[in-house]
Amino acid sequence: MPEHDVLIIGAGLAGQRAALAAAQSGVSVAIMSKVHPVRSHSVAAAGGINAAISVSDDWRSHAYDTVKGSDYLGDQDAIEAMCREAPGEVMHLEHIGVTFHRNDAGELDLRAFGGASINRTAYVADITGQAILHVLYEQLMRNASTVARYEEWFVTSLLIDDGGSCTGVVARHIRSGAMETFAAKSVILASGGAGQCFKPTTNALICTADGLAQALRAGAPLMDMEMIQYHPTTLLENGLLITEGARGEGAHLLNKDGERFMSKAAPNKMELASRDVVSRAEQIEINEGRGVGPDGQGVYLDITVVPRKRTLEALREIVNIGRDFAGVDITREPIIIRPGQHYIMGGVKTDIQGQTPIAGLYAAGEVACVSVHGGNRLGANSLLDTLIFGRRAGEDAAERARSTPMPACSDAQLRNDERMIAEIMARPRKGRRISELKNELGTTMNRYCAVFREADGLQSAYGTVKRLQEEAQNAYIDDRGTVFNQDVLGAIELGYMLETAEAIVLSAIDRKESRGAQFRTDFPERNDAEWLKHINVALGEDGSPEISYSPVTITQWRPEERTY
Repeated sequence: MPEHDVLIIGAGLAGQRAALAAAQSGVSVAIMSKVHPVRSHSVAAAGGINAAISVSDDWRSHAYDTVKGSDYLGDQDAIEAMCREAPGEVMHLEHIGVTFHRNDAGELDLRAFGGASINRTAYVADITGQAILHVLYEQLMRNASTVARYEEWFVTSLLIDDGGSCTGVVARHIRSGAMETFAAKSVILASGGAGQCFKPTTNALICTADGLAQALRAGAPLMDMEMIQYHPTTLLENGLLITEGARGEGAHLLNKDGERFMSKAAPNKMELASRDVVSRAEQIEINEGRGVGPDGQGVYLDITVVPRKRTLEALREIVNIGRDFAGVDITREPIIIRPGQHYIMGGVKTDIQGQTPIAGLYAAGEVACVSVHGGNRLGANSLLDTLIFGRRAGEDAAERARSTPMPACSDAQLRNDERMIAEIMARPRKGRRISELKNELGTTMNRYCAVFREADGLQSAYGTVKRLQEEAQNAYIDDRGTVFNQDVLGAIELGYMLETAEAIVLSAIDRKESRGAQFRTDFPERNDAEWLKHINVALGEDGSPEISYSPVTITQWRPEERTY
């Protein structure tokens, strides 16, 4: 049985940063991922990373913008920690080899991003996540003697001992089908978000809510799950992300009449208002008949107003995306976009060290909810979140490991998981396929849990999720083999997604107000008197989800009207 002081699940930015931080503490570290690390979804982050680097900026301004962007649901102690440590983290990245764009004076260039009061987004063209991920992976390889890598291993369960502590995981080797128990003094979930609960989504196929459901089953609560971010600019045809960097460089949003409609919704910030504000403004144009494209379901993003040389320099990836997936040269004509599911602000409830309420279990990155994003995440704060709290979780998990004996783990859960997989493979080939259920889940969530929500639609979504949970018990797969059996993994992932979708819908039903990404047309106003609080979801004794509440931490900034 493999044993490690710190075991990290997920090899994106949060996981790699946690691994490097823990390794620097001198403990035994391992990182496990169901894909090769540089194929983690962090590679898709395009626009940049926020930090108050400019001499005219201050971390308190960054923190205030983040608090305001969160619609005052973000915990301000966590936001302060993130923003205060941001400049040092970005400088650390630069020193280890991230080639951030520089201005003519040789200083780090900073671009504008939504919801920010000053240019504070450092970037590498529009491949910032990819650039950072590859540099961190280089550091992992440099530390290969102290960080073990389990690539293409799929976690099926967290291990919880009789005292309620997390003692490791059970995982399946995708290449061979072999199952293994891994013992660990500390486990860090860094397995990403739940975008595949929606269709379409900007998220990779691997973002299937694994860590969220695993933590929920293990007894950890989820928080702020109703807060689902719809990015304002995704391709109408397929939901591919068009980076916010385009608007940061000066691109305009236009309706069918050529009107810059953001002047109605955010007259001061225009296209650089917070993402929830921009997405709602776009959807209003579409709903009221001023959209463009097939069935009027999109609006124009006009990048031609940006100098062509600058577009080719700073937005080269979306030049390729426009050409390859929409047949549009974005330097010469507008491209049609629409709001699309992009990010979950909620996740496994943690403190500012990444600790969950379960001893020995940590979480960082999109799988976690610290909560620094609250009701709405500002663009370019996600990379920062992964790195700051990945590092913090790695350091704290290593500290815990130094004073904790290696747990003794049985193979009981391993045997349970082997039986579960055998049952999936033995299902008769009749009824519905896993892919059909996943498709219905995604389209349902995108219809009823999107930019606008109301009670009847949410109840319909809940009914569909519950029915799909029942049908998933008998849905069949084709592949009965052991080598790279993605079918059986898809069946397990569907279970993760359905449990997470249930938490999302229940939380959205419960929050009877409009705040951030949660806009209830039947409760269109923010209600601080009743709803300035976090919604938590945990499993009760009978295994069904139960809702509770926790206070929002306020340090400096009292809630006020949120305008842009």
